[in-house]
Amino acid sequence: MNDREIVQLYFDRNPVAIEKTAQKYKSYCICIAKNILGNSEDSEECFNDTLHNTWNSIPPKKPENLGTYLGKIIRNLCFDRYRRSQTEKRGKGETALVLSELKECVSGKETPEQNLYRKELSLAINSFLNTLSKEKRSIFVCRYWYAFSVSDIAKKFGKTETNISVILSRLRGELKEFLTERGYEI
Repeated sequence: MNDREIVQLYFDRNPVAIEKTAQKYKSYCICIAKNILGNSEDSEECFNDTLHNTWNSIPPKKPENLGTYLGKIIRNLCFDRYRRSQTEKRGKGETALVLSELKECVSGKETPEQNLYRKELSLAINSFLNTLSKEKRSIFVCRYWYAFSVSDIAKKFGKTETNISVILSRLRGELKEFLTERGYEI
């Protein structure tokens, strides 16, 4: 069943939508959750919460890419859970490291225009990613979207951990410069 058909099931309020979503996207969502939380039980709970949130948000929302929509929901749920837990054991400390690495690139200041700012920032980051080679973009996304460890990324791309660390450091520097040039406070 394709995404459009699954989304239509949500609009029809057909509970089969949840079953079809789980069949198609459970492993994808659990992978994201485990990378952030490092815990199978918490990852399963976040996946169930993702299904619940999806049921409650479609309609009125009508995502064009269901996988990306689910990925965003589960990431947000996992980061919220991580912040609540405040423990270094979860995620092998990788989540705290991922967030601290990006801290120097994105200010995170709260303003009344936060929603508009976040959308503009998202567009700017996507523009930056479009300037990168496919490999560098994939490395960046593996680290900062999926929260893969540096060693996992190194294995995936057949590089050393040091090489991946250098690539990520340079990409963060380039992102910082890119955003600064566009008027973002860093």
